[in-house]
Amino acid sequence: MKKHTVVSHAEWLEARTKLLVKEKEFTRLRDRLSQERRDLPWERVDKPYSFEGVAGTRSLSQLFEQRSQLVVYHAMFAPEAAAACPQCSSWMDNFQGPLAHLNHHDVTLVAVSRAPFAKIAAYGKRMGWKHPWYSSGGSSFNYDFCVSFTPEDVKAGRAVYNYKQQDPDDMDREGVSVFFKDEQGAIFHTYSAYARGIDMLNLTYHYLDISPRGRDEAETGPNWVRRHDEYEG
Repeated sequence: MKKHTVVSHAEWLEARTKLLVKEKEFTRLRDRLSQERRDLPWERVDKPYSFEGVAGTRSLSQLFEQRSQLVVYHAMFAPEAAAACPQCSSWMDNFQGPLAHLNHHDVTLVAVSRAPFAKIAAYGKRMGWKHPWYSSGGSSFNYDFCVSFTPEDVKAGRAVYNYKQQDPDDMDREGVSVFFKDEQGAIFHTYSAYARGIDMLNLTYHYLDISPRGRDEAETGPNWVRRHDEYEG
């Protein structure tokens, strides 16, 4: 960590209040952006999808659990993998506390991966998680929402991730998709975000962003992240 400037309390307070002006500006901008996000047009989802969970096969409609809003975290866990990726695991660590609050506010939060449900259940138990987690391995859900890619598309450069054609660096990537179900049972896709677009869902990052060393990632990205039972000490 580089040597930092040390000043008197009066000088620190002056610098802090100067930054506060920018923080307030950012807060107001974030509020406007959040409203624009909610104002986006919706697209109807008519394609049938099936998911495997603890209670067996479920439709997309059933994932809502009697609520009108559904947030799906697309967790990177390929069928051949032994565990979900460390970064996605750190994201799902952040889901446990807010679950009751989200459910009370008419939001169901679930994770979806391509891995078989037996693997998902075993890994979820290892991590001690309580959020619902489903396998979409029997449907095109992950591919339709641009978080999984065929080897052919990746090789040919046709893979689309984060709203552009690119090499996604893996056969599965992280993301979040949001859905709404009306009183007649119609389902609508309202929002999706990927890569850095989902940073705001990671509480750990928000704490790190106000700490002196920040995320400490430099040019290498979040390679320091481990599954919570893999940190030494």
